[in-house]
Amino acid sequence: MIRPLTTMRLPPALIIGATLTLTVFAAALISFVWTPYGFEEIHIADRLQPPSGAHWMGTDHFGRDVLSMIMVGSRNSLAVALVAVGIGAGLGVPLGLLAAARHGPVDEAVMRANDLIFAFPALLVAVMITAVFGPGAVNAIIAIGIFNIPVFARVSRGAALSLWSRDYVLAARTAGKSRARISVQHILPNLMSLLVVQAAIQFALGIVAEAGLSYVGLGTQPPMPSWGRMLSEAQTMIDFAPWLAVWPGMAIVVIVLGLGLTGDGLRDLLDPRVRRERGR
Repeated sequence: MIRPLTTMRLPPALIIGATLTLTVFAAALISFVWTPYGFEEIHIADRLQPPSGAHWMGTDHFGRDVLSMIMVGSRNSLAVALVAVGIGAGLGVPLGLLAAARHGPVDEAVMRANDLIFAFPALLVAVMITAVFGPGAVNAIIAIGIFNIPVFARVSRGAALSLWSRDYVLAARTAGKSRARISVQHILPNLMSLLVVQAAIQFALGIVAEAGLSYVGLGTQPPMPSWGRMLSEAQTMIDFAPWLAVWPGMAIVVIVLGLGLTGDGLRDLLDPRVRRERGR
C-alpha cells in the first residue's frame, strides 16, 4: 500500500536544497526594506576593509558594504532567472504539447525551430541583442528566456508523446474530445511534476547565465549590483582583497547548489517509482 505523499519523509536533498534556496530568497526579500548600509553609499576612507564587526563581508574599492551589495544583487539575479524561466516555460511547454499532439509537419517545424535556437547560446544571443538595444537586465532576460524555450519544448514533447498512448487518453479521444482539450485536461497535469523539476534546474542555470552575462558587462548595469559584475571587478584585486571574489562566488554556489538539490529532491519525491519504493 502506498502512503499519501503528505505522510512521506521528505528527501534530505530537498530539505537541504530548500533551506539554502529559501535563505537566498529571504535575503533578497529583506533587501527591499533593509540592508546594513545603502548599496550605493561610497566611503572612500573605508575602502578595501576586510570582514569585521562593522562590515561583515568587508568593503570594496569604493568603500561600499559588500554584504549590502550581495543582498541587493541576489534579488536582481533571482528576478532575471525567474522571469527568463517563466518565458521559457510559458512558450516552450505549449509548443511541446502542440508538437506531441499534431505530429507530422507541425512536429517537424517545432523541433527544427528548437534546433535553430539551440545553435545560438544565450551569451551569443545576448551579444546580438546588446548590439541592437544595448546591455541591460531586460536583454539578459530575453536572451536566457529564448534559450529556455527549446529546453521546455523538448522535455514536454518527449513526455507528452509517451502519454498519448495511455488508456485514459484513448478514452478521452473516444469521447470526442479535441487534441487541444486533451492536452490541457489530461496531458499537462501529468507533466507538472516533471516540469517543476526541470524549472528548478533551469532556474539554477539561469542564475549562472545571468552571472556570466554580467561578468562580461551584458547583464545588470551599474549602479545596481550584480554577483557576476562583482566577480569581474574583484579579479584585479584578488591578491590583496580576496573577499571581494569569495562572497559573490559563494552566493552563486549556494543558490545553484540549493536549486540543484531542490530539483533532485523534488524528482525523488514526485517520481511514482520512488514513492512506491518508500511506501513499502
